This record gives sequence, C-alpha cells and structure tokens, in this order.
Amino acid sequence: MRAGRNGTNGRTFHSVAATGLAFAFLMIAVCGPACADQDTIAALIKPLNLVAYRTGTIPPPFDGKTPAARPYSLANLRGKVVIVNFWASWCAECRPEMSALERLHRDFASRGLVMIGINAREDAATIGRYAKGLALTFPLLVDEDGKINALYGVVGLPATFIIGRDGRAVAFAVGMREWASAPAHALIEALLAEPATRMGAL
Repeated sequence: MRAGRNGTNGRTFHSVAATGLAFAFLMIAVCGPACADQDTIAALIKPLNLVAYRTGTIPPPFDGKTPAARPYSLANLRGKVVIVNFWASWCAECRPEMSALERLHRDFASRGLVMIGINAREDAATIGRYAKGLALTFPLLVDEDGKINALYGVVGLPATFIIGRDGRAVAFAVGMREWASAPAHALIEALLAEPATRMGAL
C-alpha cells in the first residue's frame, strides 16, 4: 500500500489545486455545509494526492498513551475532525511534515481539529526528545509493540489518516504531503463545517 509522493511540478500542482479549490468553494456557496462531505471533499482531496475511502468506512478504534502516560482514545474524539499521523524519529520525510502538522494543529485546534502522532516502535524517551526538538504541542502516542501501526496497516512512513466529525474514514496518504498548503487548509475547513451526526458514532 504505497501511495506515491506528490511529485507533480509546481505549475501543474497549482493549476489542479486552483481548479479543485474553485469547485469546492462554489459547492459550499451553492449547497452550504450539507454537501461539503460529498462533492466538495472529493474535489479537495485530489490536489493533496490523498486516497479516499469508500462511503461508510469506519477507522479502527485505538487506545494509547503519551510519553507522560496521558491516555488517548479515538472513541473519545467523537465530533472532532481527527488527523492520525504515523511517524518515526529516523524517518527523513517525517520531520518537515510534523512541523507542517504542528502549524495545522495551532491553526485549527480551537475549532475542533485533533492531531495525533503515533510513533512507530520507539520508546518514550526518544519520542519526548523529538517533540522537544521540533516544539510539537499536539499529542504523540507510544506504540512500542507496533499494535496501532498494524491495526492501520502501516507499511511506509509517514502515513496519515483523516477522520471526519461523524467518525467516518475520509482519506489517507502514505508519504509526505503539503499539509501547510492552501488545499490542505481548504480540506480541513470543509471537514470542520460538517455536522457530527451524519453517520453515527465512532
């Protein structure tokens, strides 16, 4: 399961992104938030080269702890837009991506976005040093035995999974993506505009 990196050149990427964003904003203007989870979301994931899930897909529930032993459960995040990112300190692409995810976290956390980083089989001390070095403020979970990684079928890093307010799996990516970009912001805006009760609980 290897989704390719976004290797399009700048001109092509911005052209596709602009077209997708224009369509998305038009749909929001015409339909409002009610249809943001259909046509708009489909248009917004394309510029980021994300893989969409089939309608009705529910992500596997998980429980984990931070290096400070603070517990986190996906089940407790009902009603939030959740980004789950799998990473490791030795992963070269993870470092710039984690900084971009931190910016997303700071921009949207107050509006209902929850960012969770799940480490790939490293100890709490390593995770703590990494977080301090990059000034990360969103929760990073320990997964030394790799159970959560296996649950999500992670075979390459970084890997990112997006979950809607209603608990549905929206899309995923394997490999670094431009999370600080305008298309990423537009996608998060659209997901935050959705109701939390369309599909049911996590």
